Amino acid sequence: MPTFTGTHAHTGALPAACAIVMACLLLPRGPTYGQASATTVTWRAHPGGAHGFDAAALADAVDRARALAPPLTGLIVARGSTTVAEAYFNGRGPNQAANLKSASKSVLSALAGIALADGVLDGVSQPIGPFFPTLLADAPRKRRITVDHLLTQQTGLESTSFGNYGAWVSSRNWVANALRRPMVDRPGGEMIYSTGTTHILGAVLAEASGQSLRAFAQERLFDPLGVRIRSWQQSPAGRYFGGNNLALTPRGMLRFGQMYLNRGRFGGQQVVPANWIDLSWRTYVRSTYRDHQYGYLWFTHTFGGARVAFAWGYGGQYIFVVPRLDLVVVYTSSLRTRPSGGNDHNEQLLRLLAEHIIPAAEGPPGSIAWPSVPRPVFGW
Repeated sequence: MPTFTGTHAHTGALPAACAIVMACLLLPRGPTYGQASATTVTWRAHPGGAHGFDAAALADAVDRARALAPPLTGLIVARGSTTVAEAYFNGRGPNQAANLKSASKSVLSALAGIALADGVLDGVSQPIGPFFPTLLADAPRKRRITVDHLLTQQTGLESTSFGNYGAWVSSRNWVANALRRPMVDRPGGEMIYSTGTTHILGAVLAEASGQSLRAFAQERLFDPLGVRIRSWQQSPAGRYFGGNNLALTPRGMLRFGQMYLNRGRFGGQQVVPANWIDLSWRTYVRSTYRDHQYGYLWFTHTFGGARVAFAWGYGGQYIFVVPRLDLVVVYTSSLRTRPSGGNDHNEQLLRLLAEHIIPAAEGPPGSIAWPSVPRPVFGW
């Protein structure tokens, strides 16, 4: 496949967009990666404008991404199973792990779907009481919280995130601390974003499967994807975090998104049930963030005229899936570097997707809309 790999100094602009992409079509060598002090941009291009993309617009999108580094450290753009652009900044590379932060919650959603298909869980209406008989012995209302409530963040429990986060992770038992929080709403009421809620779900999956959450995730989700979990934080009680601090490589994140794009299939194997993809991307509640919708631990929104499902983690960790355009986009960002000028990094990343990457994926001006036979939009 024709490729072009360019390594550029950390200051200055990329070469002219058209020149870069035309070079892609001429140089038949495989990708290599630059030194740690350089910005590395790898292009995989195809005749007809980078696999249906507007080639100049795609190059411009990568140039704009580079202007967001730091804190942006990585960008991958793929159409279906084909990577059309891959860029790393500030010494990062494809084999370095990225902390997904709360994008880990969407991974947990996949694990719940697998557990339901395996019969490890009875159904989303299954109450959590039997998993924590001692902790919830005197809490009949909390015993009636269901798996569905955990997946949609509608438990009614006080949040362990934001101002409560430090005290929660400083506690000896994160599950107990989260379950002992006061009820501030009824189960099934308003969305209350809480990482403690997804930690409870992770504990449910571990108890139901008889495995640690990490072992279950590696065997049933990531082994079929050919992806290795790099790390996953554990609580003082030894439970894996669940909805936070899972580390994968950017390419591992991409494979996860591609599996969702392909309705749960990867490499000829049905990894996650197709109907679970449909259920996960429905709207159950209105998110407290920027008017996004929320499904089963996935955000959904319309960007650039296209409906997008996305996993979102603190600091700018994203996996975007755009079914209509057969598109998956991955961002990774440094957790140590703040954007200059006080700009909102997340807002800039969403604008990059909506105003540059998605328009580039629509194809050159005057081209036939991509794809000619659209993928189903999974119930949207």
